[in-house]
Amino acid sequence: MFEDHFGFTTKPFGKTPDPAFLYESNQHREALARLEYAVEEKELALLTGDVGSGKTTLSRALIDRIGDSRPVVLLINPRLSPVQLLRSVASGLGFSGARFRNELLEQIHSKLYELYEQKREPVVIIDEAQLLPSKSTFDEIRLLTNFQLDDQNLLSVILIGQPELQRRLQRQAYSALRQRIGLRYSLGPLTLDDTLAYIEHRVRVAGGKRNPFSMDAMQEIHALSGGIPRVINTLATTALLDAFGEDASEVDVARIESAAREHQLETSHG
Repeated sequence: MFEDHFGFTTKPFGKTPDPAFLYESNQHREALARLEYAVEEKELALLTGDVGSGKTTLSRALIDRIGDSRPVVLLINPRLSPVQLLRSVASGLGFSGARFRNELLEQIHSKLYELYEQKREPVVIIDEAQLLPSKSTFDEIRLLTNFQLDDQNLLSVILIGQPELQRRLQRQAYSALRQRIGLRYSLGPLTLDDTLAYIEHRVRVAGGKRNPFSMDAMQEIHALSGGIPRVINTLATTALLDAFGEDASEVDVARIESAAREHQLETSHG
């Protein structure tokens, strides 16, 4: 829509978690490195962060880096009973049809051993894990990490969720699972410098030869978004549409503040 006007080849601030647009701030780079280590060491890992902080994009970047070296089972709607969870994992590993827990566990164990012999131990990624409905489903995740040969785990499990997931796991009832977590990382908001670099990075990846955002506009985006990437994207897209509608070539502070009002965010002018 506005891409041609600004010289983009694609939308620079899209809502989908496209790993090609991942901006590796220091914390995102550290988080990704820890997740990669968890995969290599077949650990249970925990990644948390506020809504819109870039967790899902990181998970897609991780999947990209894993490539075809290991099977990846990605669960994006984890409102699952224990048996539904096992069924989803079995399905992700290529099995279907089993109805009962014992059958599912046998299928999963058989496949894990087969993949172990191929040195292709799988990765189970559970996004929005704070939505897992019950402790019994978490118990099934813990039992998945019991699949071992001597001191060798047969799969890695990565739990990704909002901060409430971490608070939930701090409860005494979850101590057995919590003790299994080998790696954890919490994503915070972007700093001002990272926000500026993030905007410029996405403009560049989208094919832009020139950054249409003024310095003041980018600083205002940071102030209004609190450094949360999803909010940055929303403000930037709305402001670009506004500028395109008026055939303007630059996005200034006024357009950012107008976008903030449209999305009911508090502006510096009230």
